[in-house]
Amino acid sequence: MFNDRSTPLSLLLTRRSGKPRDMVAPGPTAGQVATILRVAARVPDHGKLSPWRFVTIAADRRAAFGDMLVAAYVAERPEAREREIDEVRAFAHQAPALVVVLSRVDPASKIPPWEQELSAGAATGYLVAAASAAGFVAGWLTGWAAYSPDVIAALGEPGDRIAGFVFIGSPGRDLEERPRPDLAEIVRAW
Repeated sequence: MFNDRSTPLSLLLTRRSGKPRDMVAPGPTAGQVATILRVAARVPDHGKLSPWRFVTIAADRRAAFGDMLVAAYVAERPEAREREIDEVRAFAHQAPALVVVLSRVDPASKIPPWEQELSAGAATGYLVAAASAAGFVAGWLTGWAAYSPDVIAALGEPGDRIAGFVFIGSPGRDLEERPRPDLAEIVRAW
């Protein structure tokens, strides 16, 4: 039963992340991305706050996105070398599809900020799982751009934080299995 990828549990038990730099076309269509995002929006959300937002970066906007990343990087690191700048620009062009997940905490809510942030993390995880269920591979990255005030300002609103950059596409090479924790080391009865 669990070896059949058509069952939800089997899919989740075999899901693996892909490296965005190794992803190739085809990627999800706009309709598939919309479905993936509908799944991501179904996460536990104490208080019904929707404390997350999704920003899609279409293929025809990747060059402008790359320019914004480079400008932010150079503003923070004026001594940046050309190789670093090339790597920042390349980040913007990985994988056929890109969704940025923003964590948006409502400080006036009675729901603790930590619970709101956990919901944003869950939304990102559901997004990755939904991409896998749709037949694609996804990679959730952060890095310097997720913490850059200029990048956050370009993508969100005051107070937002970037939960992650989720790249989606088809694997350009076999996915590697990474070591998984031994349940005996991470689970205990009380």
